[in-house]
Amino acid sequence: MERILDFVKTLLLPHVKPAGNYLDFTMGNGHDTLFLAQHTQSVVTAFDIQPQALASTQKRLEEHGVSNVRLILDSHHRFLEYVNDPIDAAVFNLGYLPNGDKSVTTLPQTTLQAVSLAVNNLCKGGLLVIVLYPGHPQGKLESELIEPFCTSLNAKEYDVLKYDFINKSLPPYILAVLRK
Repeated sequence: MERILDFVKTLLLPHVKPAGNYLDFTMGNGHDTLFLAQHTQSVVTAFDIQPQALASTQKRLEEHGVSNVRLILDSHHRFLEYVNDPIDAAVFNLGYLPNGDKSVTTLPQTTLQAVSLAVNNLCKGGLLVIVLYPGHPQGKLESELIEPFCTSLNAKEYDVLKYDFINKSLPPYILAVLRK
């Protein structure tokens, strides 16, 4: 079985085309941003609230010779101030910046707002992938908000997948939302 972060790429890849609107709502160290940018000719828009994340992502992109990315120092819940086109594929990898300050995390309310807006802005056939981390306090709160929201989506309009290792204690897991 694929690990969580590998499965994110497996889910996203069929939805990333040469042209489209692709977002990384939580750029972190730039792994998902780089992945998206390497598989499209379009500009990928990535968000984070930490300057350290932008610097780390910029370095990663430069090391790989990738320039079709717009890095935005702002919260993901304000993405509509920067992006107006329907979303073809996007990813949230929630929690805190790896190797960063673990007290700075994504926040349940703004994450729910961002996820709700993202779902409503998916194009037909568009995919939103969310990685949740219920093993830390903020991640648990996010999971308790995001999963019920995704569960409540109209099955005639959306397919929602949950990918979870059920024999582990509070592992990270994926929710993926596909607009039909």
